[in-house]
Amino acid sequence: MIYHITYISNNLRVKGYLGLPPGFIYSFEELQQHITNLYQDTLPITPLTNDLPINKPFGPFPALLYCRGGIGKIGKVKVEWIEQFTQHGYVVFAPSYRGNEGGEGRDEFGGAENEDVLAAYYFLQSLPFTTTISIMGFSRGAINAVQTTVQLHDVHKLILWGGVSNLAQTYEERIDLRRMLKRVLNGSPNKIPQAYKHRSPIYMTQHIQCPVLIMHGTEDVQVDLHHGMDMYHSLLEKQHPVELHLYEGYGHHLTPLVHQQALIRMFEWLEQ
Repeated sequence: MIYHITYISNNLRVKGYLGLPPGFIYSFEELQQHITNLYQDTLPITPLTNDLPINKPFGPFPALLYCRGGIGKIGKVKVEWIEQFTQHGYVVFAPSYRGNEGGEGRDEFGGAENEDVLAAYYFLQSLPFTTTISIMGFSRGAINAVQTTVQLHDVHKLILWGGVSNLAQTYEERIDLRRMLKRVLNGSPNKIPQAYKHRSPIYMTQHIQCPVLIMHGTEDVQVDLHHGMDMYHSLLEKQHPVELHLYEGYGHHLTPLVHQQALIRMFEWLEQ
């Protein structure tokens, strides 16, 4: 079951997706009542899929907070990924980030919209059927995932999949992103170095308190392999628990079969 919901972040109405494990039914009415009680407001909810209930006890479930990549309509939340994640027995929440899909505010690529990720974490905590919460950041979502993890003390595990680790280096490597980055951040790394550093997970490794999994394709041309390797080595140097899953010959996205194999490995790591 997947719902497209509106939730509150810093008094803004923002959008996200809630996915439930197959066969577990949390009705539209139950979810609506929960959100109304939580935010003291009646907010829009849209069911995207429908599951038939299975007559066996369910829950509580571990949860996964999935931080999307891209910005705007590029790299938007992959609903098919949410469905795949729930099939491993997880409750999943994916923020769309403010300013997207009808949400209020503006996505700052690792700026104020990170409050939406924190609010999503607290929303998952508020559900009566969740236990531990892990965070996964894909591509640019690694920025939000790490920013959130370092602000909290009870994140179970952190996954960085094809994740950006140094935004100033991304600016140099991705000429096609420079105009967007200068517009969203209000300047280049030379003009506003602190804004880029604030959005670079490589400078936050000493504050991460949970185990980390780094997943990366060796031929990734959107987020170069060095981003993942730099994070891996930085964590290793600090004797932090970290595991590396490299996908030889693959880019930013994997083929369907390898993607499914990667998910099996990822969820096995989460269960360790």
